[in-house]
Amino acid sequence: MFSHHLGRALAIASAVLLSACKSFTPDGGMSSVAAVAGGGLSKSVVRIGSPADASLAQSEVARLLRAPLSADAAVQVALINNPGLQAAYNRLGVAEAVMVQASRPPLPSFAFDWVKTSIELDIERQIVASVLSLATWPARSRLAGIRFERAELVAAEETLRLAAETRRAYIRAVAARQIAGALGAAKASADASAALADKLVQTGAINKLDHARRQVFATEMDAQLSAAHLLADSARERLTRLMGLWGTDLDGLLPNALPKLPRLPRGLAAVEQQAMDRRVDLAVARLEVEALARSFGLTRKTRLVNVLDAGGISKTQEDKGEGSADGGGFNIAFEVPLYDFGRARVREAEQRYFEALNRLGQKAIDARSEAREAFGAYQASYRIAAQYQNEVLPLRETISTETELQFNAMQVDAFVLLEAARAKAQAKVASIEAKRNFWLASAVLGAAVLGGGDLGQEAGAVVAADTSATAVR
Repeated sequence: MFSHHLGRALAIASAVLLSACKSFTPDGGMSSVAAVAGGGLSKSVVRIGSPADASLAQSEVARLLRAPLSADAAVQVALINNPGLQAAYNRLGVAEAVMVQASRPPLPSFAFDWVKTSIELDIERQIVASVLSLATWPARSRLAGIRFERAELVAAEETLRLAAETRRAYIRAVAARQIAGALGAAKASADASAALADKLVQTGAINKLDHARRQVFATEMDAQLSAAHLLADSARERLTRLMGLWGTDLDGLLPNALPKLPRLPRGLAAVEQQAMDRRVDLAVARLEVEALARSFGLTRKTRLVNVLDAGGISKTQEDKGEGSADGGGFNIAFEVPLYDFGRARVREAEQRYFEALNRLGQKAIDARSEAREAFGAYQASYRIAAQYQNEVLPLRETISTETELQFNAMQVDAFVLLEAARAKAQAKVASIEAKRNFWLASAVLGAAVLGGGDLGQEAGAVVAADTSATAVR
């Protein structure tokens, strides 16, 4: 019978298609993420999917936290210990499951009807399959593969973003700690001067004006130190969150000072081209365009027929007082586009494709501009930090020393000595801030080439901070 042949044909077709189905990858798509993290960051990543994985990750975190914490170590801890990043890797696993499911051919459905009355018995069996879904299955399978590749790159982009944020948070935490230390030293000196003034004012060696100046200087330094400690605590807690730590005190692990400036800033003449070649967000946008292009082509092919089902029917009928009769046939069902000829769906798919294409073009423009801006901020912040280190601080030290000599020789009054001490403390803080801005600009430049973070705002903030520091001091 025809229904028997149709059912057999569907079974054979399903067996053939099953042989072409995709299976789960051994690492759940993490190889692409690991390649980005290893090549761009020189760091390792792991998706924690078992107690053994969690135990290994915690052992590595404990090992890294036993030594003084460097920026690279902080980033590595974040990449294997941040729960938010693990959630991103879980979304990658979901995308893989969707891809595998989409690679399967559509399953036929089976219906069985059994109806008995006082005069007859009807038994009907149906096997129904979607012909349209079967015809478009290869295209949908390829589309799902592209979307999974995009999910891999999105997970890699999340990895880069977390690494960049952690490195910047580390730089800010160490800088805030160093500023608090510098202000603490200045406050100790101011307190000693104020204590000496208290004794001298009783003997009449200094007048009330000089005494008040020393007291207000000590009070101001105390207020600035309190604010610096608050900022240091806040920066340290943000770093703790990004590293995924629970109640760990990083105060004893962070260094007391930022790294020294490199002897020469690095030169990246091809920074724009590197950004175009290596930016992960651009790769994500390209895959999105490709996926929508395939989806647009699929929509155009199925614009007139949205539903097309075919089925085989086998029926047994038995009337009272008569023998039973077997028969069969088939049915075909499709949607008749009386009011909708698919133009709206095609137009929607077309506009989504062009939207993605224009977003890709804008991202390419942004990437080149962000790379140039980040490189400009890197060069400018290096010049400012080097100027503080090589010129401003030595000159302030000389001014402070000479002013103290003149004060001891009674050539200047106490007010001039206090102003020199105040200017020296401010220059020290400004120098630390300038060095901090340089290392932040260096981190932003690395992210501008690889991707990860709101780079335009970061670079602009570094430049603004450098400009403000130079103008005020």
